[in-house]
Amino acid sequence: MAKFLNTSGTTYHLEEMIKKASDRLILISPYLKLNERVKELLEDKNRLKIDIRIVYGKSDLQPEEINWLKNLTFIRTSFCKNLHAKCYMNENECIITSLNLYEFSQINNNEMGILIARDADTQLYSDAYEEAQRIIRISEEVRMSVDKVNEMSTTSENKEYGKITIAKLASQLGMKTSELSAKMIENGYLQEIAGELRLTQLGSEKGGEEKRGKFGIFTIWHKNFNF
Repeated sequence: MAKFLNTSGTTYHLEEMIKKASDRLILISPYLKLNERVKELLEDKNRLKIDIRIVYGKSDLQPEEINWLKNLTFIRTSFCKNLHAKCYMNENECIITSLNLYEFSQINNNEMGILIARDADTQLYSDAYEEAQRIIRISEEVRMSVDKVNEMSTTSENKEYGKITIAKLASQLGMKTSELSAKMIENGYLQEIAGELRLTQLGSEKGGEEKRGKFGIFTIWHKNFNF
């Protein structure tokens, strides 16, 4: 019988679902910005050569997400226009929920979901699986390329006279991109808006600038940036 999940329950069962996947994994979410824990779990499944399909619906992917995805051979990523569904499933279970695959939602929002077991609710699971397959069929597969990301970053640097992307700044400072982004949010230089990191007035005064590339809005900073 289907089980109700609150925010923490949805997050827990999502991680367990990824861990237990032995044949296939389908993750459908408008927003795609994964926390480090989910990334670790997906990297492990990629090493085990599990078939993983990720479908997202917002075209503005952050460069750090693209850089991460391009190295995972067994994860296929697709873009689906007008996507609003959030559905996560392996060969045995399915979660239908309000929770996006976005770390902000998992920490800050009040979410609800339903856990469906294939053995207990065979028809319900089958209906959800068929709809997930339909969404995959109408979505457009996206092949992540390091060349695209480097091209975007290099162009920005050349035009802005020494300013670099947050990913390159993080590397220069010996940090992960997610760590530097979190620190910039903490210091008031960036803020989360609709799944994107946007520059604040304080960040602008600090020398940051917003740019829009092929993969969405990103920020650039002076090479000698410090807190």
